[in-house]
Amino acid sequence: MHVIKGIGIDMVEMDRIKQSIKRNPRFVQRILTRAEHLRFNELSEQRQIEYLSGRFAAKEAAGKAMGTGIGQLSFQDIEVLSTESGAPEMKVKGYDQLKTWISISHSSDHAIAQVVLEE
Repeated sequence: MHVIKGIGIDMVEMDRIKQSIKRNPRFVQRILTRAEHLRFNELSEQRQIEYLSGRFAAKEAAGKAMGTGIGQLSFQDIEVLSTESGAPEMKVKGYDQLKTWISISHSSDHAIAQVVLEE
């Protein structure tokens, strides 16, 4: 029997993420894991903002789904990579027993992510 353990959703303004990078270039390293950062470096500047905004929203949504928020979990504890088909796939340190479902979407101004945890 599968049980929903938690759900979380988060939306960010991509311009806010862009401004955060301009103010503090280390912001990218704070949010992205090493593997995520490798993918980030392969993208155009506009796509980098979309990618980082989506990962930021996804990690915030995961913290909400866990019931801890970002604080007990760090951005580095949560990794969102893409499958061969391009679908996002999330791994959370210390929560290997949970199946994670994730969806990320963008508009011209916002990125949004939803996370569902299943036990």
